[in-house]
Amino acid sequence: MVSAQVQIRTLHGLHLRPAGELAEHALKYRCKIMLCHGDKEVSAKSLLGVLSLCIRQNTEITVCCDGMDEEDALAGMIEFIEHLY
Repeated sequence: MVSAQVQIRTLHGLHLRPAGELAEHALKYRCKIMLCHGDKEVSAKSLLGVLSLCIRQNTEITVCCDGMDEEDALAGMIEFIEHLY
């Protein structure tokens, strides 16, 4: 399992559009991808799960990947999150 912290920089946080794009991007990977914020941990592949975290601008979250392509998934998810607008 690998993990890293990343800051959400989108103006309105992870509202519906960026959360949907994030979940869609996570589906490209075979491993389990989890997003952690506070005491909550949800699947990055679940739009409703991502929305339930109520992530606002400048919030740090932890991305955890576990499985056969975990290294690629973590790098891809971090790059994707850092380039959300």
